[in-house]
Amino acid sequence: MSDTVTFQFEYDERIRCAFIGAGGHSYRNVYPAFQYAPVDLVAVCDVDVDRAATYSRMFGAPNHYADHHEMLAAERPEAVFIVTAYDDDTGRVQATGLAVDCLRAGAHVWMEKPAAASVTEIETLRRVSAETGRFVVVGLKKIFSPAFEKVESLIAKPEFGPVSSVYVRYPESLPPPEQRNDLHAMRGFLDHIYHPAAILTRLLGPVQRFGYEWEPQTGSSVATMRFGSGAIGTLHLAGGAAHTSPLERVEVVGRGANVVVDNGVRVTYYRPGAHREYGRSASFLVDDDVAPLVWEPEFSLGQLYNKNLFYLGYVQEVLHFCTSVRSGVAPTKGTLEDALAIMHLFEAYRQTPAGATVTLPSPRPITPEHAPGGS
Repeated sequence: MSDTVTFQFEYDERIRCAFIGAGGHSYRNVYPAFQYAPVDLVAVCDVDVDRAATYSRMFGAPNHYADHHEMLAAERPEAVFIVTAYDDDTGRVQATGLAVDCLRAGAHVWMEKPAAASVTEIETLRRVSAETGRFVVVGLKKIFSPAFEKVESLIAKPEFGPVSSVYVRYPESLPPPEQRNDLHAMRGFLDHIYHPAAILTRLLGPVQRFGYEWEPQTGSSVATMRFGSGAIGTLHLAGGAAHTSPLERVEVVGRGANVVVDNGVRVTYYRPGAHREYGRSASFLVDDDVAPLVWEPEFSLGQLYNKNLFYLGYVQEVLHFCTSVRSGVAPTKGTLEDALAIMHLFEAYRQTPAGATVTLPSPRPITPEHAPGGS
């Protein structure tokens, strides 16, 4: 996105939008992002109609509903934002069926991750999206954050060379094998695997070969992966990490260069070209033109870039969705194809025994014959 932000009231035209969901996460992170996007919020829907009424007053929507079918029929929104929870009975993602209803009602959809609880459900969303000609963006905030957009631009430089390996550390526990068919037990893992997996698949593409080892006391796991480019990677899900430690660390290695992201906001680029003779170098310093580069925000000024809505990527993902809706051009990030690659990885963790190695399916493009009613 541009370094200069346009405020909502400065847009000449705004998108007629509705919102399904009135929970704590959306209150903190999604509704407030509309301050910086061309969104005309016309209605809020929630099964708790009192919360829907409260949110509609707070965020400027003239109408509220308890039933999303009624809202879609009455308001005819051009786009719908969905931030909901899990079904208490099945453990499945509520937003999946809601998104299908919105697409069939003619609305584009932005939905918070996870988009679904299975590969099959993502494939259904892809087919309905293709059938209706409406876009879906999944809230993969990590790949929209400034830190990882910077990583993406750095590893694309010829000087960086082809990516050879990647390492991602993220605190998450994998339940015991006997619990992995239970979506209630897998809820936390499903909710959180989207973050590190989105980073991996955005930077290197879908995982082709996968295996992992598992530690039963904390649920920690270390996975090894090979990508289509030939690069290799590891995903360390550090289930025993302290809650006070930085949440994540990412390192991408090229050919004589590497880039590290600490805590989601500190980017260090170790540029190629520096050389020190072993055993005879008197200084650890190198020439300025090959010295490491470091970026991190300051948190003293009242700037937009040091608001979590920006450095976590919430505003950027909402703007990407709005740009697609306004232009009619399909989104290129946070797509259902991205979600599909993540769900293949999720199902591999569920179904693969520790110590085994499996090959993951390649995403199949949606074509007319694969759409509903096709052969």
